[in-house]
Parts: sequence; C-alpha cells; structure tokens
Amino acid sequence: MKGTSLGATVHYFTTRLLNGIQKQEKIKPYKVSSIQSVPSHIIRPSYVGSISNPAIVKDPEVHDDTGIHHMRNAGRLAASALEYARSLVKPGITTDEIDKAVHKMIIGAGAYPSPLGYKGFPKSICTSVNEVAFHGIPDLRPLEDGDIINIDVTIYLNGYHADTSKTFLCGNVNNNAMQLVEVTEDCLEKAISVCGPGVEFKELGKIFIDIAGKYGYSVDTSYAGHGIGKHFHSAPCINFCEDQAGCMMAGQTFALVYGSAEPLLSLGSIEYELWDDNYTFVTADGSLSAQFEHTLLITKTGVEILTKLS
Repeated sequence: MKGTSLGATVHYFTTRLLNGIQKQEKIKPYKVSSIQSVPSHIIRPSYVGSISNPAIVKDPEVHDDTGIHHMRNAGRLAASALEYARSLVKPGITTDEIDKAVHKMIIGAGAYPSPLGYKGFPKSICTSVNEVAFHGIPDLRPLEDGDIINIDVTIYLNGYHADTSKTFLCGNVNNNAMQLVEVTEDCLEKAISVCGPGVEFKELGKIFIDIAGKYGYSVDTSYAGHGIGKHFHSAPCINFCEDQAGCMMAGQTFALVYGSAEPLLSLGSIEYELWDDNYTFVTADGSLSAQFEHTLLITKTGVEILTKLS
C-alpha cells in the first residue's frame, strides 16, 4: 500500500495509453463484502483500531542484524502471498475471492495483513484493475478476459512490515496493455540495479525519466516511495524528481514508488478521480495503470530484494 519511502519496498507506475486505443468498459464501484477477522493471538500493528490516522515516521528505517533477520522473514512471506495471489488470477474470479484466499494464507502463517484497518481500509490486500491507479478495494466484480490487475500485498510479521506488488495479465490482454506492464516492470528492475550505499535517491528519478522519454511518456512525481520496517510508512519520501535529496544507507529498508506511493508513467499529465469510498483512485480519462513494487534492503555492498522468491 502506498506511502512515502524507498528502503524496503518498490512501488510502480501509472501509464496512460494513446488516444484511440480501444478500452474496455470503465471500472465502476461494486459491492464490498464484510471485513474478515484476524485471530486474537496474531500481533497487530499499533494503528489497528486507532481512531487517529497513523503518522509517517520522520526517521528512516535502518536495522541491526536482528531487524534484518525479521525483515527477510517478512519479505519472504509477502512474496509467497503475492505469488499465491497471482495463481488465482483468471477471468471470472472476483477480487474479493482473491482477497479472502490471501487473507487466509497470511493469518495461517501467523502474520497480519497490513492494509486491514490502515486508515480504515476494509480489506487485506489492494486490487487495482485497469484504470484503477492505486488502493483499489477488493469487491464482487468478476475479472474479465483482457483485464490487467495490480495486487498489492503488505504483511506484518514479528513486528515488521514488508510490501510488494505486481501487475498481472488476466486472459488475453492487448499489446498496448502488455507493453505498459513490461515497461513498468523494466523500470523497477533498472532502478533496483543501481541501488546501494551512498547512492543518491535522485539517480532513481533519472532512470525513470530516461525510460519514460523513450516511450513518449511523462513522469508523474506527485506520489512518493516510503521507508518500511517496524513502521508501515517512514522517511525518506522519494518522489523521483531529479533534485531528490538524500542518499541510501547500509541497513536501510524502503519502498521505491511512483504514484500514490508508487512511480507513475503517463502520456501527458495525469489526473485522478477519487471514488466515494475515499480510497480508490482512478485515472480521470480511463487510461490503464500498472504498478510493481519490492521491499529492498541496502547492504554494505549493494542491494537485496527482500520480496523476491528465490
């Protein structure tokens, strides 16, 4: 789920398609099922049940050996949960069904699904279909052949969060949507490849701007990445501007993000509409959105992807 940091997670972009490309019917709000329960023995983040919204912690997440151990465990579980979600994507299944299945897996592993109860969010994962840019609430709409869907999973295990997301193809997806997804993932991979101790965060913005230019996209810097670890969202705020301040530190974990806590690529300027649920942002013109995210650890010699299955 989007926030404002880069250390342990990497979120990715929203991109517009060219005018004239045939689009499916616009996504509309659907019925949302009741909130699922979590066994009482599972440790919850402090924001669950709070009447006040959680603040973004001002200090970056830099971990000792114990913290790194816990972050690795959390990252592996988040990656496994996302892979399980991927296996469920097919025409006819609802995002509500995917949410329930992943919820069951996460609590079965003794972890808490971080989005559940975060600022009142009613589900355990975020599912953003087609033009939904971020924070889509799982609902009873069946996925259709040709949809693309971003599934964003964050788990809280032994006091540590790990966050990851990918955009998946549902059935037979057209070439333009496939390119959007491929370019978005490529940007994430290239950004990760340059991460390491002492690297300036502004280098990440240069990579995205370069790739965006090759495809005729502009980069939306409205949203930011965020640190992650003991806290869901912490410093630094990484918005991928070329003048972004700050450097990466060994032991740091963060979420690299374009968009609402994710990087966004778009043709032209990006405008969003917020649904009445106060969570779901969609592109105003109905153009497609894709996102990819990993939780990262900066090591003494480079970077480790914590949410990548070995």
